Amino acid sequence: MKEMQLTTDSRTRTLLLAQFDMAWALAQYHLQGLTTKECLWAPAEPCIHVRKDGDRWRADWPDTEGYEIGPPSIAWTTWHICFWWTKAIGHMEGNASINAEDVPWPGDADGVRSTIQSLHDRWRALLESTDEAGFQRTRENSWPLPDSAFDSIAAWLNVELMKNAAEIGVVRFLHAVSPSSRKSQ
Repeated sequence: MKEMQLTTDSRTRTLLLAQFDMAWALAQYHLQGLTTKECLWAPAEPCIHVRKDGDRWRADWPDTEGYEIGPPSIAWTTWHICFWWTKAIGHMEGNASINAEDVPWPGDADGVRSTIQSLHDRWRALLESTDEAGFQRTRENSWPLPDSAFDSIAAWLNVELMKNAAEIGVVRFLHAVSPSSRKSQ
């Protein structure tokens, strides 16, 4: 019976890694060639965005997720990826103290790509190095799904990465056909 469970656990990890690779491919597609101008473009007013605060970029933190707050800019969406990925890794590594204020936006498109690549590499290493027992063990301080095992957090992360990659793509498409973008061509 234990051997059968190991096969199921191994298949779960394989499936989660395959899904992660698909989400990562979409993220890479939309991050490739991304410019700082695209990042800082506001697709609407109002818009969830990042703001320069001294030498750091801070992200808006809306009180609601209602439609009336407007869409996020690419800068905000890439900050959001950096935030939730940093927080998820922190929780898996035992650091539950990471808050939104602790994660600044990287400041430009090259910094975004570098930071997100680093988070990808750290997460992939965690996925590959965690033993089966650790992959299935419920973690009291897991985030964003309290009392969840690593496999559930990995499944959530795959969905969140795919969603955020699609959001970046939509705003890039909108920017490409915007009047301000056409003037600069």
